[in-house]
Amino acid sequence: MIIIDQTIVSVALPFIKSDLGFSESSLAWVVNAYVASFGGLLLLAGRLGDLWGRRRMFIAGMVVFTLSSIACGLASNAGMLIGARFVQGIGGAMCSAVLLGMIFPLFPEPKDLGKAIGVFSFVQAGGGSIGSLLGGVLTQAVSWPWIFLINIPIGVVTILFALKLLAKDTGIGAQGGSDVTGGLLVTGGLIIAIYTIVNTANYGFASVNTLVTGVIAIALLVGFVIREAKAATPLLPLRMFRSRNVSGANITQFLMVAGMFGFLFFSALYLQQSLGFNALNTGLGLIPVAVAIGAVALGLSAQLIGRFGERTVLGAGLVLIAIGLALLGRAPIGGSFVVDVLPAMIIIGVGFGAAMPALMTLGMSGATAADSGLASGMFNTSQQVGGALGLSVLAALAADRTDALKATGSSELEALTAGFHTAFFVASGFAVVAFIVAMSVLRKPAQAAPQAEESAVDNAVA
Repeated sequence: MIIIDQTIVSVALPFIKSDLGFSESSLAWVVNAYVASFGGLLLLAGRLGDLWGRRRMFIAGMVVFTLSSIACGLASNAGMLIGARFVQGIGGAMCSAVLLGMIFPLFPEPKDLGKAIGVFSFVQAGGGSIGSLLGGVLTQAVSWPWIFLINIPIGVVTILFALKLLAKDTGIGAQGGSDVTGGLLVTGGLIIAIYTIVNTANYGFASVNTLVTGVIAIALLVGFVIREAKAATPLLPLRMFRSRNVSGANITQFLMVAGMFGFLFFSALYLQQSLGFNALNTGLGLIPVAVAIGAVALGLSAQLIGRFGERTVLGAGLVLIAIGLALLGRAPIGGSFVVDVLPAMIIIGVGFGAAMPALMTLGMSGATAADSGLASGMFNTSQQVGGALGLSVLAALAADRTDALKATGSSELEALTAGFHTAFFVASGFAVVAFIVAMSVLRKPAQAAPQAEESAVDNAVA
């Protein structure tokens, strides 16, 4: 539900614009308001979950998310919808930040944990794949407010199950790391950074708006690092970055997700503009990716990890993602979906289904029990920032390629398709760099255990 709400509005935007009187420039904030608050608060929410209890943070976040969904569905003007979407992103961050931190303690056996992470990876990836399709179905069958109101029964049921099934945890208490100044610095820095990234499509990378907000974001984040190095009870203990697996997994995910966000965006454009698919068929065309991810993540990934290890499975998955994206970079104008697109989508889906569970396991292996919420928040933050930045870079490169070809006399369709090819090849390059980082930095979880033990001692001393 939380992942779907990042993409479900895309098909409904024209209807929202007409009904609520959005201007062309303000319409993007129906998406950006959610992304900014969601990505900006993940790190803080993860740490607060460690301090106050992850179950408590998850349920509170789900309440905020559900109530704000009602406000979105009942919005009568543009300002109300943008405000409700910002609050909805806050609720989504509160829930998402602690998810991995809750899953790992629930499944102490590696075999069970592997299955659980596989299910989580599939749900996460599936949400991204079917968001546009579900948005189109609900908008056409009922009306656009139902893309938000459908969250109400799901949210209520989720809250009830969480109250019944999740064990109470009190957290480590405020004395374990209550750092208000650090929280304000990192939250403000991340929100402004994401605002800067998502608005490069409107202003460009070299515009005054981008440079000013970018400098402000960097200054706040640098101030946060300085604060954490000196604070007696830091929000984000910098010792966490000593773990090769924590740091390496976040960098790897940043690069991998940058490519995957570009894949979902540009494959949808290719299907519509080069192959002539309508919105509904475009959504259906992306379903094979979710099916392939599910086929691997829901069972096969745990077996592969058990036999070959997380690092090997992750490397193989990244290679498949790179190959699939490169194949899409050769898809012709007016090509065949079955011949030119479907094989690449299946390869990418299989690669992601194998890579993501392995990456999650490696990324959480260097975190202690007291830091698992924070590690989960970091992992989700790298995903959001990587996706936003990657998509912005790929969109700019694709647009530059398209404009250059138009200037030399190429047709509109030829120029657009060449721009898509550029985006796919660069996204493939992201996956290749992710592979290099993963193979050179990450280690088996068993080798990360001494660092985890050292972190536990550090916590006890603190």
